[in-house]
Amino acid sequence: MSGGSPRWLGRLPLTPVDLSLSFGQAFVAPDRRRHRSSMAVRFPEPPLLAAKGACALISDATSRNHLAKQAGDLSVKGFLADYFSTPDHWDVKTSATRVLRALNAWCFSHNRQISDGSYVCSFSAMIYRGREAHLFHVGDTLVFRLRGAEFEQLSRDHVTDLGGYRYPSRAMGMDSGLEIDYASMALKQGDIFLFTTQPVQGTLMPSDYVRLIREDASDLDAACERLSAAARERAQARGYGSDQFCFQLVRIDALPDEASEDKLGRVYGDLPIPPELSPCDRLDGFEVLSVLSRTAQSRVYHVRDLHSSREMVMKAPSPELSSRNAYLEHFLLQQWVVERVKSPFVVRIMQSSRPRRYLYYLMAHVKGETLIEWARRHPQASLEQRLDIANQLVKAVQALHHRDLLHQRIHPDNVLIDVHGQVVLADFSACHLRNGEGHRRSRELVRQLGVTEHSAPEYALEDDVGRRSDQYSLASTIYWLLTGELPYALAPNRLRSHTDLEQLTYRSARTFNPQVSVALDAALRRALDPQRALRYRRMSEFRCALRPLRDPGRDVVEEKPRRQESTRFWQGVAGILLLLLVFSWLLR
Repeated sequence: MSGGSPRWLGRLPLTPVDLSLSFGQAFVAPDRRRHRSSMAVRFPEPPLLAAKGACALISDATSRNHLAKQAGDLSVKGFLADYFSTPDHWDVKTSATRVLRALNAWCFSHNRQISDGSYVCSFSAMIYRGREAHLFHVGDTLVFRLRGAEFEQLSRDHVTDLGGYRYPSRAMGMDSGLEIDYASMALKQGDIFLFTTQPVQGTLMPSDYVRLIREDASDLDAACERLSAAARERAQARGYGSDQFCFQLVRIDALPDEASEDKLGRVYGDLPIPPELSPCDRLDGFEVLSVLSRTAQSRVYHVRDLHSSREMVMKAPSPELSSRNAYLEHFLLQQWVVERVKSPFVVRIMQSSRPRRYLYYLMAHVKGETLIEWARRHPQASLEQRLDIANQLVKAVQALHHRDLLHQRIHPDNVLIDVHGQVVLADFSACHLRNGEGHRRSRELVRQLGVTEHSAPEYALEDDVGRRSDQYSLASTIYWLLTGELPYALAPNRLRSHTDLEQLTYRSARTFNPQVSVALDAALRRALDPQRALRYRRMSEFRCALRPLRDPGRDVVEEKPRRQESTRFWQGVAGILLLLLVFSWLLR
């Protein structure tokens, strides 16, 4: 799959849509554990091939990067995993662009946390679907097309010269925003695509590529080996290194006919919104057991699969929504967003074994109750039990943030507790990917769904939002769990201007629950600061502030001896200074 992995050989078999590819690879590296280039081809099974197509890609990191291997492998494996998991109704450009921006956001955020190396790499991917190819490119990797005797470079080099070295001027993980070169082109049977990296530049001429590939085009692995040997020989003759050459060839052996192409196009046809459903109604092989929620934006049903008898939760847009509704556009993103998160504290997305005829997605059914119901049934629950729930909830939010996702609607109704006492975070109606599109769309989603009493003040005031906004909602929910009250007399969703922030005076949690320790109250106060910049910088800091407080009386018991020791120390210092002052007077 990558430069350090075994190569896949031979011709890929024909499929029901008659798209067939052959490919070959060659990689040159003395130590494959330190390679900086990765490449792969994936040809999925027919159902997925019809929706997403086949994919060939290559990545390359800079030579002076200690994380070059990880950067290259991450971009290739991450793209393949996420692209083929995107919703079937997304077109190729939407799917690939969203995946690349998500990968870029992850790489960029992690680059700021490391000092030795970076997750920066050039990247090119070509997706073959139906009778078209779609190229996505950023950086200085190279993609060529050989059609007959015409050899053409399809990618554009994004490089800059610094001190005699050529560096990518645009690359994955280099900036918070990612500008992607995109091009689509019609395919012809016999087209050959070459993927390689920047070090090859200056070794072979276009005529060399054509000659070496055409010498025996039936064996693409052998053709790649010929290219590699010729480039290495040419580089050594000119006196520069040749230890990072890689070549990948993809040939179009067969294309679908026009009728099959029309059928493929219908995969992306707009799925209709399900009608209003009631208990005992059936849809796509699912029977509705109960209606869990009806809102202006969505319907949530408890359903049973008639084939497997498995119980699940079905979420569908409200039948009242128009096709241009902004929430409906976001609904298409929700399933893919949550599929990226693998955590026992976040509800799982379930895959249907049958094609969908309507627009909805399925989630695991959690046998349990909401946090509000749990608190009502357990009014005498100990502080330790409540802190255990709080700690699990923090882990759920961290799992989202690790995938650069904002939940944006954390409140007790969206927190489920199963029969084993495990917390499961649900409802992703406002969940949004942190990417180059900025904060405006995140705020719009929340405002359309409604700002709650646990929402951070910045949502009501239309300020920038981010992870610390989730931190506020999380801390507000924990505060409510510990006290049954809200941290401010004026709920943030009632703010009208920035001057109203002055009316937000924190009410100590110890006022409502004396068992809350001083340190725990201080941690909540900081996470609930009306000013976003004054909250904890990272969620892990907030979690650490909660972790040692499992013994609620510990810091209360230890605080007094510490204070007494501190008082005695400073009293001693003051006494010594007084004696020195007296001696100085006597010596005059």
